[in-house]
Parts: sequence; structure tokens; C-alpha cells
Amino acid sequence: MEIETRQKNILKGYTMLLYFAGSMITYEPSEECIVDFLKNGIVKTLPVSSSNPNFIKAASQLRQSCDDTGLCARSLREDFIRLFSRAELKLAPALESLYLKNPGNEGRHTESATEFYNSYGWVSKFRGKIHDDHLGVELLFLTRLIDKFLDLDDKVCRVEMRNEIVRFIDDHILSWVGEWNMKVQENAGTSTFKGVGTLIVACAEDLRSFLIEEAQVSHQPGSC
Repeated sequence: MEIETRQKNILKGYTMLLYFAGSMITYEPSEECIVDFLKNGIVKTLPVSSSNPNFIKAASQLRQSCDDTGLCARSLREDFIRLFSRAELKLAPALESLYLKNPGNEGRHTESATEFYNSYGWVSKFRGKIHDDHLGVELLFLTRLIDKFLDLDDKVCRVEMRNEIVRFIDDHILSWVGEWNMKVQENAGTSTFKGVGTLIVACAEDLRSFLIEEAQVSHQPGSC
């Protein structure tokens, strides 16, 4: 029971980080948003720890975030517009469809992000405003899958949901965010957005490893 509680707390911690990072690349930063992040301490004190080099790098980058609320809000707003929302030239657009797929996916059909959402009856609250393959939307959906996984009691159903989460991470996040993050690192003017980019890669890598390791310990044959 203690181990199970620890595992749930770890997953909840990563869910919090995904929600934070997804919000940062989806919404243009407002002063209120920055105040909340600074007050909650999530920018500089992450709720989980990891030996993943990308996670360590992300934590270091985020710790370098400025402390002046007004200056932070202004700098982050300018960075957000340059990276993600400038109409004529986004320097690091967060759309899966703009990046090359992992060659390992060749030879098999890969569901689009929308098809994956539809298979769970999930409709993004941003549909019609933000593309379904936007990284912020994909991260939001991933948090929903993790929440569903945490709510399941049946071991067989947990195995299937775990496999689905890993499949979504492989097909719709790790297949392209490495290239996207390179653009963020090259073009971001703030350590905060550099940290957010690295953090997204690290969280996806850690979640995948965590779930695969758990599967090796608790896998049960059968179907839900």
C-alpha cells in the first residue's frame, strides 16, 4: 500500500508539471499567472525529482527564472509571442503536424491526435480555436489519461490503460518534441521557456520509463 501510494504521488507530481508546462505554451502569460506560479513555487521547486539529465537541466533552467513579477510577466509575454503565437513567423510552433515523425512509426498506422481523443470520447475545450495536435492540448489529454489510470482499481484495466499512455507518449509526444525543444532552446530569450521546453521532454521520458518499469513488475495477462 505504501509503494502504491508513493507511485500515485509520483504520477500526480508529473501531472502537475504537465499541466504547468502545457499552460505555459498555450496561454499568453498574464501577470496574474506569473504571480500564481511564483507564489506556488512550482517554477523553482518542482514537486518530483529525477536523475534524468533532461529533468536536471530543466530544473536548473527554471531555477534561473527571474523573481521580479512585472519584469517576468513582460519578458515571458514577449517570449511567448515570438516562440508560439506570432502570426507571420513562429520561432518554435508547438504543432505536431509541423515536425517529422519518428521513423520507427513507419510501416504501421498511427492514429492522429484527434482519432486518439475520439477513441476516448474526449473533446478538447480548445477545439475550433487551437489545433488538436497542439502540444498544450496533447499534454492536457495526457493528464486526463493519467487521471483515469490512477482511478482504476482493476489490474487488467490498469495494464491496458498503462499501455495506452505509453503509446500516446510514443506516437504524439516523443516522436517530435525533441526537435521542437531544440527550436525553443535556440530561440527562447528567457530561461523559463527554455526550462519549460526541456521539462516537457523530461516528463514524457520519465513517465514512459516509470510506466514500463511498473508494467514489468505488475503486468497481468488478459483484457479489460
